[in-house]
Amino acid sequence: MSLKKIQPDKDKLNQIVTDARRNQELRDQSYRGQALKLYPWICGRCTREFTHSNLTELTVHHKNHNHDENPSDGSNWELLCLYCHDNEHSRYEGTRFGNSQSNRTTTTIATHNPFADLKNLLVSKK
Repeated sequence: MSLKKIQPDKDKLNQIVTDARRNQELRDQSYRGQALKLYPWICGRCTREFTHSNLTELTVHHKNHNHDENPSDGSNWELLCLYCHDNEHSRYEGTRFGNSQSNRTTTTIATHNPFADLKNLLVSKK
């Protein structure tokens, strides 16, 4: 049984390379690509440093939480690691929807104590 050597399709390989280069250019034009060029690859909160190997764990956070506001100077962006970014959004959602810790302390506390007179009730039964 002989194995036939398969020749790669050069046109297909050239198309893959062309597509990869075009996609890289589009990514570089995105706000993430712009932010990664503007700022050092360090989380703005925990100061963790990033390299090419773990760069996917570094996100672009919109300071005013408006993802449509992307000025080219980067004034609405900060780079945050996944963990700090999640933390920032959970804090924002907490204040936005009114379920933050500060709002929880304003709820009324029950004042009725159903066991207040239990001792007297037990003594009277004897």
